[in-house]
Amino acid sequence: MEQHPGPPPGGSKAAPAWLRVLLRWGAGAAGSSAHSLRYFFTGVSEAGRGLPEFVIVGYLDDERFVLYDSQTRRDVPQTPWIQEVERDDPRYWHWQTQLSRNWELFFRVSLWNRHNQSRGFHTWQWMHGCELSKEGHKRGYSQFAYDGKDYLSLDKETLTWTAANSRAQVTKRRWDADRVWTEGRRNFVEGRCVEWLQKYLDFGKDTLLRKEPPVVRVGRKEGYDGLETLTCRAHGFYPKEIEVTWKKDGEVWQQDTFHGGVVPNSDGTYHTWISVTIDPKDRARYRCHVGHDSLQGPVEEAWEEAVSAWPIVGGLLAVAAVVLLMVGVISCTRRRGEDCTAAPRSDKETENFTTGVTEHFSNSEIL
Repeated sequence: MEQHPGPPPGGSKAAPAWLRVLLRWGAGAAGSSAHSLRYFFTGVSEAGRGLPEFVIVGYLDDERFVLYDSQTRRDVPQTPWIQEVERDDPRYWHWQTQLSRNWELFFRVSLWNRHNQSRGFHTWQWMHGCELSKEGHKRGYSQFAYDGKDYLSLDKETLTWTAANSRAQVTKRRWDADRVWTEGRRNFVEGRCVEWLQKYLDFGKDTLLRKEPPVVRVGRKEGYDGLETLTCRAHGFYPKEIEVTWKKDGEVWQQDTFHGGVVPNSDGTYHTWISVTIDPKDRARYRCHVGHDSLQGPVEEAWEEAVSAWPIVGGLLAVAAVVLLMVGVISCTRRRGEDCTAAPRSDKETENFTTGVTEHFSNSEIL
């Protein structure tokens, strides 16, 4: 049941493990795939600066589910659903921790000691993982970076490593010659990674496979030179993939548009926005087009001028005053011996009555 990329070169053979690094280098690699399983490794030449010497972080889609670092030296679950894996293997976290320690040793011995890097602060980073599209297409990748710049990436077709610069050529030649190491990386990203991606999705299906529709709103802001900006905002949706465009007269309109990207919310949903600069006289020709898996079909929203609620509230207050007055009269006639034809209230009494009704409805949910 090993789902990790396998033991490091020269390391002991171990069971399952998920891994992936602290810094979000390559975080956009998931593209538009439906689901992804990725691991990020980060090693630093000097401890401190807010980072342990070695960190592994695992992500399923955009949710972090496991964390290992050189200070705790153990794999720590980050979400409730990942602990479901213990049903299959009660020793899962033990094996994961052992394998993570092997990778920590690999970073220290192989990457740092075999590299004559200059003194000072340096970083090694490794991202590897896989994606599974809605249509069932699979894609895997394994990439290394040094000091935040691309260094080596795996070419799965030729089973060789692509060097991003001349310095990486030495490591490339060594890894190209090590077929066990290179084939192990390919076998993981094309095989076991996808298997565990599907298994983890099943563990976290209540969270990761849910569908929440976007709330779409269009706002308007006056600009310069007689132009204005319409901004369409979609928020509270899940999963992440969404289509948001502006349409003019029913056709997709890209001129003078700006997109804010898809950003996570604190509750696990996402939000995004897109704006367009227009001539106010053409405002009615524009629609915000939104497509999402949670919707039965695309929705389109236009800007609508807000309607003031005060006339409605005023009418409700007037009706309420009449109702209260009638209730008072009926109550009066039912009281034995009470004169219901007494003189009208004084101005002060009338003022107090009106104020009381107003305060009652002002504090209600009508407003």
